[in-house]
Amino acid sequence: MTRLLAISKKVALELFRDQRTLALMLLAPLVVITLMYFIFDVNNDMDVRIGMPDTIDEQFIESMPDEVEVVTYALKPTLSTLLDNDDLDAFIDVNDNEFVVTYHNEDPSQTTAAKQMIQATVQNVTRDSANEMFESMPGDATMPNMDITENYLYGDEDSTFFDKMFPILMGFFVFFFVFLISGMALLKERTMGTMERMLATSVKRSEVVLGYMGGYGGYAIIQTVIIVLYSIYLLNMTIEGSMVWVFVISILLAMGALVIGMFISTFANTEFQMVQFIPLIIVPQIFFSGIIPLDNISDWIAVIGYVFPLSYAGEALTEVMIKGHGFAHIWQELLVLVGFIVLFTLLDIFGLRKYRKV
Repeated sequence: MTRLLAISKKVALELFRDQRTLALMLLAPLVVITLMYFIFDVNNDMDVRIGMPDTIDEQFIESMPDEVEVVTYALKPTLSTLLDNDDLDAFIDVNDNEFVVTYHNEDPSQTTAAKQMIQATVQNVTRDSANEMFESMPGDATMPNMDITENYLYGDEDSTFFDKMFPILMGFFVFFFVFLISGMALLKERTMGTMERMLATSVKRSEVVLGYMGGYGGYAIIQTVIIVLYSIYLLNMTIEGSMVWVFVISILLAMGALVIGMFISTFANTEFQMVQFIPLIIVPQIFFSGIIPLDNISDWIAVIGYVFPLSYAGEALTEVMIKGHGFAHIWQELLVLVGFIVLFTLLDIFGLRKYRKV
């Protein structure tokens, strides 16, 4: 019993002296739980935005459920740009006895909700109109049947939420594995003394960082190409845009993960400590990458997503793979990803100063 207590005391004291590990162990879960609280503690009712011409029957608009925000337009707009620019889930037009509905369908779950609400509204309006006109109609007359014609701006009626989520998931796996492997590899170089011996020579810190980026970057690019090709050709994932831009986005994201992993590794002394940074670096990116819908989240918490490269890469991959857009729609995201690479490369060079003994 005495030996057992001695061992327990020894382990507890060593952990207490390792303030970095202790802080990560105690504070990292609190950070993640707090993010989850603000992200999931929102109204779960799905809000839907539907556009209509202002000439549509007022009764139809009033029959819409409370969850629907109706936006009316004086002139019939160009739907290919309206649904994106005005963040509409659907647009309804009326031709004779037919409702023509064009769904945005970027998020199939929103499309399903909009479809259910529109169909319920059409049925209610048709029933109410039939009850009002029933007594005045001739005996052999029939009520006109209001048909619904459905079109989709992106995808089709068989699109699922996984189709929206997949481009972001692909980017996440690229980032996660490159971040972890690069951080672990550079940490191993330090613990083995390779880094200190290299810095003891006349080699510049910038040359060390760029050299590691070139060495690990080659493998990161190969890994990225394998993930993209496997996802598209073996898993049969649809890509509406150019595959070139998918590779460009994924490679920029991988290089960003590489330099961020190198930077974070400077704060870790063991592989265990490197793993402990995952809740602070990786988990928040899952929340703000677009995998979890954040439509109803407060603006002040949504701003956090702007500091994570995966949120920009996920948006760019969605624009290319789902919407079929090109450089004109993703250049801002590409520029931000390049900015991340440049920023953390400079931080890596600066961080090596404490390992240079001469």
